[in-house]
Amino acid sequence: MVKVASSNLAAPIRPSRRRAPRVVAREPFETLPARPAGLRTRRVPKRVRRTVFGRDPALYDRARLPYPPRVYEILVDRCGLGPGATVFEIGPGTGIATRELLRREVGELVLVEADRRFARFLRSSLPRGRTELRVVNAPFERARLPDRRFDLGVAATSFHWLPARRSLRRVARALKPGGWWAAWYGHTGDPLHPAPFQRALRPLYRALRGGRPSPRPSRRSEERVRARRLAELRSVGRFERIAREQVRREVTIPTARVQALWSTFSEIATLSPRTRAWFLGELGRLADEEFGGSVTLPTVTTVYTAQRR
Repeated sequence: MVKVASSNLAAPIRPSRRRAPRVVAREPFETLPARPAGLRTRRVPKRVRRTVFGRDPALYDRARLPYPPRVYEILVDRCGLGPGATVFEIGPGTGIATRELLRREVGELVLVEADRRFARFLRSSLPRGRTELRVVNAPFERARLPDRRFDLGVAATSFHWLPARRSLRRVARALKPGGWWAAWYGHTGDPLHPAPFQRALRPLYRALRGGRPSPRPSRRSEERVRARRLAELRSVGRFERIAREQVRREVTIPTARVQALWSTFSEIATLSPRTRAWFLGELGRLADEEFGGSVTLPTVTTVYTAQRR
């Protein structure tokens, strides 16, 4: 694991108020970065990738980016988040979104977390205040939630790990009639409008994949994802007032935070220790030498909401 200084990680994220620095005409890596002999990558099944996030909960909590304030405005204005609300959250991880729910003084909050390491972190780190807080250490597919109890259910960049239709039926059973469901998906980097740092990373990812280029998303593939998620909500037959909103912003973070953040992505976390150390070292060198030790990243958060009939 690449070690990063806690002081650098603790520095507040600065929402970018300037244009991202222009990259010189040449590629930051004029040739593919030298990949040490013997480094290997392999396909990792989804069921394995789902388990890697809890290896170091404290690092994950410091490294991951918070969600934009607009996400919580949607929950308050559209979905009834507020004092006294009964809420459940699927896959809270270390509680990045959970802490924002608690700040709204909800009456009851049930956290369904499959990873025992994250569950332990949540129990020891979350402020309780006046909220009745309970952590259920079980996969959502097997968790027991009372029927028709909750005003709101949420999932913050976690629902894509679950079988969608089956899980949405369980969500609908747990919500009161008139209750709301909100799932959002955060992306570091804009897949359709890559920033200079994203473009600069392409040779490094190509070297990681043994010279094969990374697949690039297209507007058509993004549209397919949008259509599929809306269709999943409609197919359950329990939801109405289905809506989707995208929230875009830029943040600026130092090199140590960039390395720590990338180390939590499943594609990187599942690499062998030697390959991961090489990749994160090259990532840090790129951020320092080509971007002056401070990287501006766009983020895209897509929020889906629906009301229980």
